[in-house]
Amino acid sequence: MARITLAVTGSIAAYKAADLTSQLGKLGHAVTVLMTPAATQFITPLTLQSLSKNLVYTDVMTEENPSTIKHIDLAKQTDLFLVAPASAQTIAKLAHGFADNIVTAIALALPTTTPRLLAPAMNTNMYLNPATQTNLKQLQRYGFQLIPPREDLLACGDVGIGALADIHLILEKVSKTLHETN
Repeated sequence: MARITLAVTGSIAAYKAADLTSQLGKLGHAVTVLMTPAATQFITPLTLQSLSKNLVYTDVMTEENPSTIKHIDLAKQTDLFLVAPASAQTIAKLAHGFADNIVTAIALALPTTTPRLLAPAMNTNMYLNPATQTNLKQLQRYGFQLIPPREDLLACGDVGIGALADIHLILEKVSKTLHETN
């Protein structure tokens, strides 16, 4: 099956990455998990390492093997790049070409042919903010496919759009995208 790089960012929905990692593995995919520093505040790397059966990468500056450049090698080994959940912060960084953490560095180093999926999760006002909407449009121009958030009761107590798409919808988009690229 495919080598999927799952990028987990700083959203309360980061806990859902555990189920997503598990489900992708059950489908036969090899999952490499990347985490922003903020994501590690919501869920531990050890949880995702246990579920993926692979190292979880949290720091772009840590190089375990001096004969390789981790973010370049991981980008080359990726069949599909999935950011779920995608925070407003990471969306902004990706839209503007920042490479200051493991997620953004690998995203910038991906071959142009690598499919990219983005599943936002944040407060309604943050999602609807013109800056976020502009950043999402820019990322779509760069080739990212959006997996839209859903309307629900959010962690902050608000009801509105911004909840991470249901895991089964993310998995369907992954399968469809992989099918289209093969």
